[in-house]
Amino acid sequence: MTQRDLFLRYVAQTSDSPLLLNIDQADGIYLCDTDGKIYIDLIAGISVSNLGHCFPTVVEAIHEQAQRYSHLMVYGEYAYSPQVELAKLLCSVLPRTLDNVYFVNSGSEAVEGALKLAKRFTNRSELISCYDSYHGSTHGALSVSGNEMRQQAFRPLLPDVRHIHYNNLTDLQYITERTAAVIIEPVQAERGVVLPNKEFLLQLRQRCLETGALLILDEIQTGFGRTGTLFAFEQLGFVPDILLLGKAFGGGLPLGAFVANRRYMQCLTHQPVLGHITTFGGNALCCAASLATLKVLLTENYVVSVAEKAQIFHRLLSQHQHIKAFRQFGLLMAIELEDFTTTKRIIDRCIEKGLITDWFLFADNCLRIAPPLIITEPQIIYACRIIIEAIDEVVGQEGKIML
Repeated sequence: MTQRDLFLRYVAQTSDSPLLLNIDQADGIYLCDTDGKIYIDLIAGISVSNLGHCFPTVVEAIHEQAQRYSHLMVYGEYAYSPQVELAKLLCSVLPRTLDNVYFVNSGSEAVEGALKLAKRFTNRSELISCYDSYHGSTHGALSVSGNEMRQQAFRPLLPDVRHIHYNNLTDLQYITERTAAVIIEPVQAERGVVLPNKEFLLQLRQRCLETGALLILDEIQTGFGRTGTLFAFEQLGFVPDILLLGKAFGGGLPLGAFVANRRYMQCLTHQPVLGHITTFGGNALCCAASLATLKVLLTENYVVSVAEKAQIFHRLLSQHQHIKAFRQFGLLMAIELEDFTTTKRIIDRCIEKGLITDWFLFADNCLRIAPPLIITEPQIIYACRIIIEAIDEVVGQEGKIML
């Protein structure tokens, strides 16, 4: 049996049509398969590899930590040096109210922990999120995600969950003294990069303060530089009560976190003791990779250069005749096309041409672009040329622009 056959036979599948790329090596923005074909990774493992693949200092940090220790004890019992150093540095670049970090294994687990924390601290039960939001696939995270198609097969889900409309000021009235928390994304990524109305977010922040509900901000997909600041909320004029991290946070390894004020976090230490626990959360290797990644993002110009690189993508792609809309928040972008059939054919054609892109869970007529932040201007121009060629070949030659 071939490697692909073995994959289909023994690895649990999530769809009946996986891409089946058999990658042998990755470096920077490039992937190389077992046949030697090179691909541009224009989605960075779905907003994970913000420094690209095998960034030297991250690899070195993982290697050095692996020579010392990996797992020693369940989370919270030993003072792991990589955890402590990472938490200290992370809190130093966050607002002073976000001064305590709980490490977990993934973004979905960060959501689960934050929901428990909010309910425990407020002693309330109602949770509010937005329609067409995506917060993960575990039971609680799925419950507060706002898409019935994904939820219907797994009901009953968590009780006392209400959904409101993103950017709808009128719906803020549904946040009351019963509400434990509102969980929201700074940009609705899986809806096809729907941007926030800043006034909506500011009034949401105020409404939470008035009612005593905690505001949970899901920066799992936008955090660690993708939007042009280390965190998207820095551009939006408010500070959440609980910040969620994942994806790029681990520097390519599995790591998530929920970050809050220490007085919130302390309620997980009693009644009951060990109110939230994890075996592998904050694994030493993952924290070492994250720490190395954060240091690079804070000292190099990759985050600062996001706006300029995003503008190049916009200039080259936004005016094409067959692109219905082009939406972006930094280097998180969506190309809106006619329908999923068109999008899928373009994705497949791009792969044939050596470029990897994708679609969105709640906007399958949109092409996802989320490259590593290290991508250069010549690489952007070349990638856009491939995308335009694929669109023209699938949809037609009209409206072709020259690069």
